[in-house]
Amino acid sequence: MKTPRRSKTMEQQARYYEVPDMEIYMYETYLNGNFTDLKRMYMELNCKNRRAFITYVMTEVWEQERKGIIEAIL
Repeated sequence: MKTPRRSKTMEQQARYYEVPDMEIYMYETYLNGNFTDLKRMYMELNCKNRRAFITYVMTEVWEQERKGIIEAIL
């Protein structure tokens, strides 16, 4: 059984998932309705990068979707 990925940076995760921007990828995951995948990807990040994702959500995401994203990751 594979061990879970933990304490990774956004750059490491972007390389792992082969995407150019991890924050946008996580947001698009939420938009596609993959809430469990969003939570898993969020939990894989280290504390500093989790805060960076929350900052991205608070500044770049529509207000109606913010609540849903926060509920999905917590």
